[in-house]
Amino acid sequence: MTTPPALLIAGHGTRDDAGAEAFRAFVRELGRRRPDLPVAGGFIELSPPPLGEAVAELVRRGVRRFAAVPLMLVSAGHAKGDIPAALAREKERHPGLTYTYGRPLGPHPSLLRVLERRLAEAVDPSWDPAEVTVLLVGRGSTDPDANAEVFKAARLLWEGRGYAGVETAFVSLAAPDVPSGLDRCARLGARRIVVLPYFLFTGILPDRVRTQTEEWAAAHPDTEVRSADVIGPEPELLDLVLERYEEAVRGDLRMNCDSCVYRIALPGFEDKVGLPQQPHFHPDDDGHHHHGHGHAHSHSHAH
Repeated sequence: MTTPPALLIAGHGTRDDAGAEAFRAFVRELGRRRPDLPVAGGFIELSPPPLGEAVAELVRRGVRRFAAVPLMLVSAGHAKGDIPAALAREKERHPGLTYTYGRPLGPHPSLLRVLERRLAEAVDPSWDPAEVTVLLVGRGSTDPDANAEVFKAARLLWEGRGYAGVETAFVSLAAPDVPSGLDRCARLGARRIVVLPYFLFTGILPDRVRTQTEEWAAAHPDTEVRSADVIGPEPELLDLVLERYEEAVRGDLRMNCDSCVYRIALPGFEDKVGLPQQPHFHPDDDGHHHHGHGHAHSHSHAH
């Protein structure tokens, strides 16, 4: 029987120890779920282990083929550029290694169900959804396509669930920020607002969302504001990662080319079209920096 390709999970990275450990525990749980697969995971930046170390671990275990799945909700710079560049670098480091690259998680219906649960946990059971406005808060990016994906998630969350509305904000790099998003909800007449972080695990940025929400609520005592929890390592998330793995192994990939800033000239971002992607060096990397210096790995985002 042919051995299936290994599974490599690529994460953002965080300065928050609990968030980094949540990722590592999630990778271990994936390995328990699929004992037939070698599974490893690493980060692009900020926290160990770096992605290169995870690949080296798979190679030490005899792996020659793997499928990489970005553990990310939206296709921003990490998923479009940093991870493909890092994987190209690992291919140079380990001759004979082959891989396929999966797509980010996206606003999959199963994750929308988890978000709905998080909202239900945050609200008073007596509240009518028609009186609740949700503020979905994404990470934020300099990539307009990535920010647009958060708006898509907000619309899909609103559809058919009966909330007064689902507004969108970002915690970094993009407007509107959390206080501005809450101001918008209030101007629209919201008296009950639930702030819902569009994040997989705990970390510095979700903590910042909660802090900014509490500060805004203290300044607006006439508006009832609740904070919901992050998605977390739910069964739906484990299932979705394995679904993305199977897609990558089969070659059944449907990337978001239509509004990719590296392929399409979007207003104000024309200089990014066709831009070669540079490897993203992890501060905790393993001393092989010389492999990447001077090499711009151009790629096509696995389209």
